[in-house]
Amino acid sequence: MDLDDPRRIGFDEAALERFYRAHVELVERFVARRVGDPHLVADLTADVFLAAIDAAPSYDSRRGPPSAWLVGIARNVVSSEFRRVARERRARGRINARELLDADDVVRLQERIDAEGRARRLLDALEALPAGEREVFELVAVDELTPREAASVLGISAVAARVRLHRARAAMRNAIAPDAPTVNQPVEA
Repeated sequence: MDLDDPRRIGFDEAALERFYRAHVELVERFVARRVGDPHLVADLTADVFLAAIDAAPSYDSRRGPPSAWLVGIARNVVSSEFRRVARERRARGRINARELLDADDVVRLQERIDAEGRARRLLDALEALPAGEREVFELVAVDELTPREAASVLGISAVAARVRLHRARAAMRNAIAPDAPTVNQPVEA
């Protein structure tokens, strides 16, 4: 077994340390893009590595590199956290009365929303993408995986990932400049 084989992290402390040092920045970047609280980012990053230790015996190099495998684990950990928070929020909402914003809060929030113009359009365009296209786009554009690695994380073929990525990029370009001509636009006869 190779010294850098992720399957070793479950029982080899030196392998775990090497694996952690090699991938902690990738995991932190992935989590931080989805979570706004730095303490929660640190907690979830630790949870990702704990989950990786538990899942280490099932690592299969034929399905992709360790980084893609780890991003898949991070995706599951973050999703679990979002589900936990949503359940907690629903429970708290049933118990507490709704907190109302005062006029100053509303004005401050409206100013913030107005100030985010272009970024909001991009985020809206990203949210409007079908889930599969959005996931591939985020993994490639933000998390810096290759389309093949993104395909591995999502359990789809590399061709499907490239098609989804192409569609997502076209939609995002249209959100930035809706009147700009598109590349390879079909010519009408």
